[in-house]
Amino acid sequence: MPRIVVVGSSNTDMTVRLPRLPAPGQTVLGSSFATTPGGKGANQAVAARRAGGEVVFITAVGADDLGRNALDLYRRQGIDISHAAICAGVSSGVALIFVGDDGENMIGVASGANHKLLPGAIDRLPDSVFRAGDVLMVGLEIPVETAMRTIERGARAGMRVILNPAPVPQSPEAISRDVLSLVDVLTPNRLEALALAGIDLKKHSEPDWSLVADRLLDTGCRSIIITLGADGCLVATGDFKLKVPAPRVEAIDTVGAGDAFNGALAVALSENRPLAEAAAWASAAAALAVTQPGAQAALPFREAIDSLAAQTRFP
Repeated sequence: MPRIVVVGSSNTDMTVRLPRLPAPGQTVLGSSFATTPGGKGANQAVAARRAGGEVVFITAVGADDLGRNALDLYRRQGIDISHAAICAGVSSGVALIFVGDDGENMIGVASGANHKLLPGAIDRLPDSVFRAGDVLMVGLEIPVETAMRTIERGARAGMRVILNPAPVPQSPEAISRDVLSLVDVLTPNRLEALALAGIDLKKHSEPDWSLVADRLLDTGCRSIIITLGADGCLVATGDFKLKVPAPRVEAIDTVGAGDAFNGALAVALSENRPLAEAAAWASAAAALAVTQPGAQAALPFREAIDSLAAQTRFP
């Protein structure tokens, strides 16, 4: 059975629910506070596991209670963390999250040990981690150079590579075109896609997503999936473009939607589903995630994804 190897961040999320998101310099009194496991890499690993995948998670945590608790949780979820790094002298990653009553959110991250996951750590991993036919999923809450090294090694081994470019580096050109040419599926959200395509959002009330996809394909990626929230996603390759609708749900909290999508997408691709069909199934996972509060707590299990996907019209 193909595995999903996730290389990315592990954080602890500290979330405050507010009636509305604060403006700069403004204090808004909230209704609740919660400490939960998070980090895009960890969320995607858990999402893939709950969606039915066999998951290996490569990450770094501090030698502190937050890190130990996180690794114990991943282990109990059935995720292989045998290659996770524990870094002395640095804190585990922490994300501070504000969530408004409308479901929108603001997130600030102190990366901590995630920035200690350096290219040398990827070089030292045994070849058995990088198996031909497996799916490799990489995010950018770790150093960009580490992500690039991981993609190079995974592509060289014959893995199917997914790059979730979140967050986009301040200088998008830090993502090498040579490395992008090794990416099988690039999965930006709206803002990430515009940043990577070099399009100023202020000049476009609603961008031409087909044009954005063309610009991203010009970077060398073999296929693009731009996630568009409640509007679904746009799947694009050199041969076709297809708008995939999202199931209609009532959003409570959008924090984990993108991670749910990416984790489920990796599982679908590991099962050799066609790209558009995989995107539709992943959209069902993302839709389910926004109906529950929190990030990892809201990630859906396979049975629920199958059920909602079956109810959603797919072209």
